[in-house]
Amino acid sequence: MSALAFVLVFAAAITHAAWNVIAHGVSKAGMPFLWWGAVGGTVVWIGVIPFTGGLGTDDLRGFLLGVAVSAVLHVIYMAVLQRGYREGNLSTVYATARGTGPFLSVIVAVLLLGERPSALALVGVAAIILGVVAIGLVDRGRSTGPRRAIDQGLLFGLLTGVAIAVYTIWDANAVRTWSLSPVAFMVGTMLLEIPFYSLGVRGRWAAVGALGRTQWKRIVAFSILSPLSYILVLTAIQIAPVALVAPLREVSVVLVSLFGVFALKESRPGWRIAASAVVAAGIVLLAL
Repeated sequence: MSALAFVLVFAAAITHAAWNVIAHGVSKAGMPFLWWGAVGGTVVWIGVIPFTGGLGTDDLRGFLLGVAVSAVLHVIYMAVLQRGYREGNLSTVYATARGTGPFLSVIVAVLLLGERPSALALVGVAAIILGVVAIGLVDRGRSTGPRRAIDQGLLFGLLTGVAIAVYTIWDANAVRTWSLSPVAFMVGTMLLEIPFYSLGVRGRWAAVGALGRTQWKRIVAFSILSPLSYILVLTAIQIAPVALVAPLREVSVVLVSLFGVFALKESRPGWRIAASAVVAAGIVLLAL
């Protein structure tokens, strides 16, 4: 992987971890928070489009198709992720999702997109995926509440991972096929998400307004960081294989796991840190 692509994805991982921590803090707000995120992200980033190549293409039909499908996929992803945060620990849901997503993305990228990562890179990919899955399995069987046949944190983490893989492959293909500008693509996606979230908050506009007044700082931070993290990834995808970019994003798992250990006092800190070290080792292999 080129140095530029590595820096882009590493920066994306840091911003991704930051917005996930922010989202976890207000996850109980559900749809009202997602509505504010889509509106805020659109407002913050739409003015950047003219300075980043416009749409990046003259194929308006391709652009509209790309962002329309992406909007639906991202709405599904965010809805499942927020539900997971309400059902399980931050590290469990986040790490399970971030392990499943790149695993599936790598398989699809190799089988459908024809990508052929080197053997060393694949070892790094495997280390990252194993590490994040290990973090995700920390809390299995340790719940003090009523036992369920299926751990809800793991279940929604896996479902989120599937959503991640689907939108990652679609977005990568769309940006490459139609030569779309990452900023315009992200703004278009967020803009089309607003009607979906508006349906989700119908009859709850008072709650939306209250959230905006009380959590505006987090909303502004989310509106900046969430789109930025994915804009960086989309830029990296244009110059590096999806099979490498998708797993490398998971350095964010290390940061979120450490946040869970030191800030949220989640269980088994030694296990979480050791698994995070495995992820770090995989990242080093990808960087070679």
